[in-house]
Amino acid sequence: MSSRTEQVERAETEVVIRECTTFAEFAACVRLQRDVFGLPDMEISPVRHLIVSRQAGGWTLGAFKGDTLVGFVHHMAAVRGADVFGYSHMMAVAAESQNKGLGARLKWAQRERAIAEERTFIKWTWDPMRARNAHFNINRLGAIVRAYAVNFYGTDYATTTGERGQPHGLDSDRLFAEWHLLTPRVEACARGVAPPDLGPPAAEVVIPADWSAFIHNDPANAQRELVRVRTEFQQAFAAGLVCAGFERDATRPRYLFFESVDGDRRLF
Repeated sequence: MSSRTEQVERAETEVVIRECTTFAEFAACVRLQRDVFGLPDMEISPVRHLIVSRQAGGWTLGAFKGDTLVGFVHHMAAVRGADVFGYSHMMAVAAESQNKGLGARLKWAQRERAIAEERTFIKWTWDPMRARNAHFNINRLGAIVRAYAVNFYGTDYATTTGERGQPHGLDSDRLFAEWHLLTPRVEACARGVAPPDLGPPAAEVVIPADWSAFIHNDPANAQRELVRVRTEFQQAFAAGLVCAGFERDATRPRYLFFESVDGDRRLF
């Protein structure tokens, strides 16, 4: 009997990552959005958006198992002053291909493509209450956070089975991930080794261990809990701290904040 690791490695070698370029491939991205996110059609990026994004300098990397799309990451061209950088609009992995390292493969492929285009920075958002996403973005990819957006998309949607795609009445707060592609921190993560030690954290923000269950079981207090986390993030950022760590814990998962060293942000 093969081990779990062998099964994952075999599944990874069966998947090829390449750019989506055809109408059929973009249509497959739309279908995968429906399957993975469960959002109403008005919230899904259509084929035309993916095509226009490509013409404007962005791209969509697809993960293909044979001719079947099992994941993708959509990378948009973004501008900040005179700088052109990447904005990672969305990533989706089919249910049967999740927990096999495919999401990480897509993100590292995105990094390689961006570097080949002489870009060194990619930005995206995620829900601050999702511990799994926090671990992936901060600990596995080496992203950092210095900004918090309140109700970024308007009223958010449920993601649990049976309720997916239904508005749950909560604000869609988001963290802005900063992925500085050539820093020692990210390069270490790309090699699968521990990034440079930042020392003891200056502050922390605890989040619920299972946000979906919290919303379902205690909806009356969910918005209150969201506001608490929002306030603590805003206070940490106002103090000049950088979120560059996440502690996985079954009962008290928490974001870790560190002092920023003026004139030397190489570790960040």
